[in-house]
Amino acid sequence: MNIQMKLKQKIQLLLIFISAIIYLVAIGYISINARQTAYKDNKKLVDTQVSNFAGQIQGQMNRNMAVARTLALSLSNYQVMPKDQWLDFVNQVYEEVFPEYRDFYNLWDSWELNVIDSSYSKPYGRIVNEHFRDQGIVKSKRTKSSMDGDNKLYQQIKESNKEMVFPLYFDLFSEGKSERKLMTSLLVPIRQDDGGYAGVIGIDITMDRFQEILGNVQIRGLEKSRAFLLSHQWKYAAHPDTSNLNEKIAVNPTARKDFNLHDKLAKGNSFSIIQKREGHRKQYVSYAPVRIGRTGTPWYLGIAVPVDQIMAQADQHFMISLIVGIVGLLILSGVIYYITRSITHPIERVTRVLKQMARGRISQDMKLNIQTGDEIEEMALALNTSIDGLNKKNQFASHLGHGELDYNYQMISDEDQLGQSLLEMRDSLKKAREEEEKRRKEEQKRQWTNEGLTQFADILRQNNDELNKLTDELIKKLVHYLEANQGGIFLMEDQDENDQHLELYSAFAFDRKKHHQKRIDLGDGLVGTCAIEKETIYLEEIPQDYIEITSGLGDANPDSLLIVPIKMEDTLYGVLEIASFHTFEQYQIDFVERVAENIASSISSIKVNMRTQKLLEQSEQQAQELSSQEEEMRQNMEELKTTQEEAARQKSNMEGLVNAFQNAHYIVEYDTDEKIIEINDHYLNLLGLNREEVLGTHHSYKMKTTSEQQEGYKKFWDDLRAGKVKKMTNVVEHNGKEFVFAETYTPIKDQEGNIQKIMKIAIEASEFDLEKYICQQ
Repeated sequence: MNIQMKLKQKIQLLLIFISAIIYLVAIGYISINARQTAYKDNKKLVDTQVSNFAGQIQGQMNRNMAVARTLALSLSNYQVMPKDQWLDFVNQVYEEVFPEYRDFYNLWDSWELNVIDSSYSKPYGRIVNEHFRDQGIVKSKRTKSSMDGDNKLYQQIKESNKEMVFPLYFDLFSEGKSERKLMTSLLVPIRQDDGGYAGVIGIDITMDRFQEILGNVQIRGLEKSRAFLLSHQWKYAAHPDTSNLNEKIAVNPTARKDFNLHDKLAKGNSFSIIQKREGHRKQYVSYAPVRIGRTGTPWYLGIAVPVDQIMAQADQHFMISLIVGIVGLLILSGVIYYITRSITHPIERVTRVLKQMARGRISQDMKLNIQTGDEIEEMALALNTSIDGLNKKNQFASHLGHGELDYNYQMISDEDQLGQSLLEMRDSLKKAREEEEKRRKEEQKRQWTNEGLTQFADILRQNNDELNKLTDELIKKLVHYLEANQGGIFLMEDQDENDQHLELYSAFAFDRKKHHQKRIDLGDGLVGTCAIEKETIYLEEIPQDYIEITSGLGDANPDSLLIVPIKMEDTLYGVLEIASFHTFEQYQIDFVERVAENIASSISSIKVNMRTQKLLEQSEQQAQELSSQEEEMRQNMEELKTTQEEAARQKSNMEGLVNAFQNAHYIVEYDTDEKIIEINDHYLNLLGLNREEVLGTHHSYKMKTTSEQQEGYKKFWDDLRAGKVKKMTNVVEHNGKEFVFAETYTPIKDQEGNIQKIMKIAIEASEFDLEKYICQQ
């Protein structure tokens, strides 16, 4: 049948047919491609969620491991005190740390007895300190363990001597507790100086909080997903089905015969698998490692999602695309009937631009100039507007990439979501930069303060035998460290109770020390006011004639003045005055106040030692005079009987003086091997000790030494053996009481000049006002 059709109709029919074919192919391609893309996007979403939640768990585990590592490092200096004192100190540390970490189920340690107790020689046996919560109440206990030999598990910990994570267990150490939970332990060894094993710090944590984290794992659009956590032995540490806890995951959950999941997990990398078990739905499972500290044995977080749920969204999109395509085809057929070929060329131009945009190309030469007076022209104008907007966004993103966060961007409209996202990203980057700058400044302040305290501690330690030299070094260092211009140290002169005043001991300005004889009465001026009130005075508006700073450029008033009392507790020892052309920040003022406290402590010790030395010299002078008189009396014994009687009376008086000196001071004699060879009764009665248990013990017996004293301990005794007189302050602890002594060590020589012994004369500084006593004498 030959159908007669006009050319126009043939062209229209041909266009409809060709357009329909092209449209269907395009829709089919786009739909299939969209289905595949949706499937890939959902898998990528699952992988991202696994990585995010694994990071959360890893962060929590590593924070706990960091606490254990810090405790192990802090407690590695166990040699500084006897075993019982050290164990009491460890428990005090735990009492401070344990309440701060509510997620710790148990905080414990294990100390090798042969390491902390020199009298114990067996290769096994240990002391365990434990802090735990039982029904919300913090409890602690100390036990001895492995006294008959180490068990296999503890032997593995000892031989490993490195950080490790315990295998999962149901509350293995729960004696005396009321509940049992699935948990693990984070272990960090306590090492000796040579790297040997001294003990271990353990933090027991339950799996409850990880079970809670898994309960919050929600993937938008994939509500049937489930998450689980595997330990390094591939056992379930957390699982939606709690009956699976502490059970090992299957070796091969896939349809592949040669697949081994355990080998895959052992590599420590992220991966995903399609899991298919008989009688179960096919699932997409993504795994992400959870690396804990320095153990080298990662845990794993896994999220499983049914494959059909992942595909459901993709299938839905595919069906919608097909329906839209069919409807569009019908509409297209009607539209083509009324459209002429004049629209072909502008559509091709628009298509070319769209393809370029799809490939990511954006430039001004892509803008179209179409003037058809219809929707195509409007489409071209809209496309041109989009190109302008994308160009602006591209420029804005480029400036952001170069760190120009103040670059401005004007949104196209209130509906410009991409522009709004870029602006929010810029604001987030600004905030992150500001927070980083703030954190950096705070860290610099802390570092500045810590370095300064260390430097001033060295000055106080190295110059603790001469007050003038100490104050000179202190004020010079303080002016330089604060970048100030000048300063002075005024010390309290209180020997005469009726004439207490401040005396300028040291002043420093522009690298030149200025020697003054300056007296300030209490309450006189700002310095005197500071001494009376014992509070810091800081001024930024200084009276015109108060002080001048002199330099090579002339004289000028300072911009700020800082006056800080040198006090220890409520006792005033002096005042610090510092002037500067720049203002002081609060952290600098706090730093100067801390330095002032340390100066007060050192000045107190120096004054006590100076007065003690003076008493000792007077005593030695009297002893020498008595010896001379005795020798003279022996030579003239027959001729001067009356003189001998007088000498006997003087000797009796001197013995009374020596006895009085013995009763007023605590005297200990040491041999050159640092062992006690004599101790007076006054010292024994104070501490409540027997002479037999003290004689022959080491100098450090019952002493509580600081870290600085430990570092200089060998030099201290080398100086004594070299004939130098040494002074120091020590703390002696006995029966739970602490006694603070200001001590002077004097080497005693024989007739050949050899050091025969060391005599220590001490004054108790904790309960006795030594300065007042010396002044009364």
